[in-house]
Amino acid sequence: MSQQPVLLPYSDPAFLADPFPLYRRLREEGPVRRAVIAGGLEAWLVTRYEDALAALSDPRLSSDVRDASDPRVTAQLPRFERESMTSTMLRSDPPDHTRLRRLVAKAFTARRVAALRPRVQEIADRLLDAVAPVGRADLVADFALPLPVTVIGELLGVPVDDRRDFQRWTDAMLVRGETMPDPAVVDEAWQRMHAYLTKHLRTKRARPGDDLLSALISAHDEERRLSHDELIAMTFLLLVAGYVTTVNLIGGGIAALLTHPAQLSLLRERPELLPDAVEEFLRHDGPVNPGIARFAREDVRIAGVTIPRGATVVIASAIADRDPARFADPDRLDITRGDSGHLAFGHGIHYCLGAPLARLEGRIAVAAVLRRLPGLALAVPPAELTWRPGGLRGPARLPVTFTAGGRPA
Repeated sequence: MSQQPVLLPYSDPAFLADPFPLYRRLREEGPVRRAVIAGGLEAWLVTRYEDALAALSDPRLSSDVRDASDPRVTAQLPRFERESMTSTMLRSDPPDHTRLRRLVAKAFTARRVAALRPRVQEIADRLLDAVAPVGRADLVADFALPLPVTVIGELLGVPVDDRRDFQRWTDAMLVRGETMPDPAVVDEAWQRMHAYLTKHLRTKRARPGDDLLSALISAHDEERRLSHDELIAMTFLLLVAGYVTTVNLIGGGIAALLTHPAQLSLLRERPELLPDAVEEFLRHDGPVNPGIARFAREDVRIAGVTIPRGATVVIASAIADRDPARFADPDRLDITRGDSGHLAFGHGIHYCLGAPLARLEGRIAVAAVLRRLPGLALAVPPAELTWRPGGLRGPARLPVTFTAGGRPA
């Protein structure tokens, strides 16, 4: 195995459009590879399915960035996160992770999420009502983005007029390329987000309701199960994680169908395949790319390679989910595959809490688009689609044309 780290070229549009040829080569060359990832950080990529699955449950690999030896890992975080590292489920390990996750888990059970179906369907149809008569749309800006933003905004009681602001702040904090983000820009975005969340929580505290935020405020005020920092951080995580990856799931899934016309025709003919189709979108080209970061608490040996203590480890779910040792003909999009063993939502104690909601929104969104927009096609050649750089993958825009005037079935 080469000792020189491989650069993931996030400034190269061809790599952003299709990183999988490079990923395939990395996996074939070795199960664990050093690489320079988004932000210029060096990491060890775990590229094969069996190893990635085991690593996601390995307690020697921590979610706590304080276990990272490279100071640039924490330097990329907003100042608030640097000062309060373990305030969210995403960056904590047991016992803090167990306590924090338990506080919100009941809000994301399959039964509670299923109860949201009528409202999600209503939002999807309302968004399509606005574009159906036109015959042209950007299905990211006009649909894939506002659908999950509206859903999570309603769950958390965020006023409609405020949602554009938190999207802008989130983009400033999350966008990654080949180089480090400007710390001043990241900190300013977080300061604005922090001030907004503090004000919003104050409003909810004065007028509580039967919602998740009111329950979290109660856990802070009365039950003392959340510190102030944890309450702010939890609200931020729910707000941001509640929509960012789902935007990319919806946009990326529709893009996959439009660039695989036989699969699009099959799904139109057999709508009962929709749940399997969404799972295949997640496996084939999911919204988290190349994977999930962890930090070695001690020297860790994976697939015969020793990863030193403090190293950043990226459990490369996007690469592992195309491992031919696990999935037959893995580079082919196949909505009849029927194998949902992908790692796009992670595995183990950090398995994505919002997976049921993301699946619901993805299924409703794709079904609504296929039903309401006949003759759907890309408005540009596939090579002209632009993709988001670094960490979170999906089309930045999705210009389409269709037969104007589609109405609800």
